[in-house]
Amino acid sequence: MIRPLGTSSQTLAHVADFLAQDLDPSQRNIEVTGVCSDSRNIQNGDLFLAFPGEKRHGMEFIDQAIAKGARAVISDFEGVQKSPRKLPSIKVENHQDLPVSLTDWFYGFPSKSMNLFGITGTNGKTTTTYLLSEIYKLAGRKSGIIGTVAIDIAGEQIPAKNTTPTGDEIISILARMRESAVTNVAIEVSSHALTQSRVSGLKFSAVGFTNLTQDHLDYHGNMENYFQAKRSLFTTKYSGNAYINIDNDFGRRLAGEVDIPYQKLSLKGHADWNLTILNETGMKKEIRIFGPKGLIIESKTSLIGEFNFENLLLAISIAIESGVDAETVSRSIPELSGAPGRLQLIVNEPYHAFVDYAHTPDAVSRVLAAVRGVNARRIIGVLGCGGDRDRTKRSAMGSALNSGSDLPIFTSDNPRSESPEKILEDMVAGVKLKEGAELIIDRRSAIRRAVEIAKPGDLIIVLGKGHEAGQEILGKIEPFDDRIELLEAIGIK
Repeated sequence: MIRPLGTSSQTLAHVADFLAQDLDPSQRNIEVTGVCSDSRNIQNGDLFLAFPGEKRHGMEFIDQAIAKGARAVISDFEGVQKSPRKLPSIKVENHQDLPVSLTDWFYGFPSKSMNLFGITGTNGKTTTTYLLSEIYKLAGRKSGIIGTVAIDIAGEQIPAKNTTPTGDEIISILARMRESAVTNVAIEVSSHALTQSRVSGLKFSAVGFTNLTQDHLDYHGNMENYFQAKRSLFTTKYSGNAYINIDNDFGRRLAGEVDIPYQKLSLKGHADWNLTILNETGMKKEIRIFGPKGLIIESKTSLIGEFNFENLLLAISIAIESGVDAETVSRSIPELSGAPGRLQLIVNEPYHAFVDYAHTPDAVSRVLAAVRGVNARRIIGVLGCGGDRDRTKRSAMGSALNSGSDLPIFTSDNPRSESPEKILEDMVAGVKLKEGAELIIDRRSAIRRAVEIAKPGDLIIVLGKGHEAGQEILGKIEPFDDRIELLEAIGIK
């Protein structure tokens, strides 16, 4: 867990007063020095937040929290009844916003000292947050990122464990960012985080929507539930400003239902913000952006793919509306590279080789369509599907790989507890495989096979894992980075 470097402390009396709750008079002078909801991350002196989870109650882990040095606990009625008598406890009834609100108060309200921007959607969250952060950096503003790839604190990269951390950890990260004088923070907001109230209590200067396509149906059950989870971010509870990409059905629906001020973004139709490609030479493109009040920006970019232009437009609109001047944005655009593992170019000669994180049917289709624009002789695509995740998307992903690649190679991703052979069966079920398609269970062997058959002018793209540095098999994560594997395979050839 990332914590501020400086020390903080509060007495339980102050904590109880903040929560407007009663406290045993004998416990009022006890000091706590941190706030944490994960018993594994407790440090000596911490205040442990023990609330009901989706499967287990936090109080089930109280012994571990005490062993690590928890000095007091806050819980609901059920939890307090189970709390050891020796541990000071405070009972609360409404705890949805508490991890954020209490931790924010504890550390002196770091969330109030910076601009927070929440980005949600199935695909594009990571790239958009990176583009937005890059613009701020190039504008001379210290920025941060909380997301899938890493926690970025003014350039310091710390590996991330979840797309969106728990509320208390988000605030702890913001407190650390404040120490580094960060003023703008881009936060990926996942549907899981919204459903589980991880960002409940945060106030965003603006929120942005990228798109919504099939994913996480193992968790949400259906697309309507998935949409409603995303939609919940676009309310006065979280923000008073929204930026919505309307080049997808759910974006158009969201724009029609949202009850906060919003601006529409599009590459295709009438909107508050538009982006047009003026000229294209190889991997270089000249673009023109139209914004409110007659704003026009012209620049050049090496970003590839329609979806990346959607991400770019979202980042630019938020940056300009938050005070970055158009001239600075125009100068910044050629320098923007996006996120690690997102259409990341590994080699350019004698063939192109890319790595991308695409792991939904729509993302696979759009990425393969994007690299088709590079005018390669043949596209060799390598893709697997994750185990213990939404099984309903596997055949659609397999179909997307088969139709979008000239030579598709089906392989493993993170099989987790599932049989890799069974996952491959699901991927090709109902798919009429192209001549030359291959099924290679071992991912390393699949990548090497792609390199082996590649000829000058071809394009290899390894999909699904992107920035990930490990492969999860039967509960163990073994070192595995598609980028490194691809480079080593090219060296072997």
